[in-house]
Amino acid sequence: MTPDPGARAIEALPYRPCVGLMILDASGRIFAAQRIDGYPDAWQMPQGGIDAGETPRAAALRELTEETGIAPDRIEIIRESREWLPYELPRHLVPKLWGGRFRGQKQRWFAIRFLGADAEVNIATAEPEFRVWAWMGHEELIRRIVPFKRDTYARVFKEFGDLL
Repeated sequence: MTPDPGARAIEALPYRPCVGLMILDASGRIFAAQRIDGYPDAWQMPQGGIDAGETPRAAALRELTEETGIAPDRIEIIRESREWLPYELPRHLVPKLWGGRFRGQKQRWFAIRFLGADAEVNIATAEPEFRVWAWMGHEELIRRIVPFKRDTYARVFKEFGDLL
């Protein structure tokens, strides 16, 4: 059987540099939100691309405010993941996301403690990405995440397991 030339082209693409935020409340529950677009039943933790010249930590603080409305002075960064955690997009999504330039994302994850009150969370941001949000246990969240991100989430929960 001849290899699929489309698959080879996708495998040659780079990963998009990105950050992920595991935001914990005082009880150790995780901030999760349901995306407005894409998979309507899928939930995720906040994440986003790293801009040119931006450090992962700066991107994490920017994404925190852009996606949750939480001010950086209302959190404490507990830990950064030891390594980049990649995931592959399903092949049919590659041409639809990020101009078809990336095969998936490589993410630097941050464990963050939220020091504020729930009323300080505002997902109705300038460019909203989420429909609704909730605090969840990691078992529930991993069941609700899109399947192609499940392995990455399992790795995040393993690395930050002592915080859950």
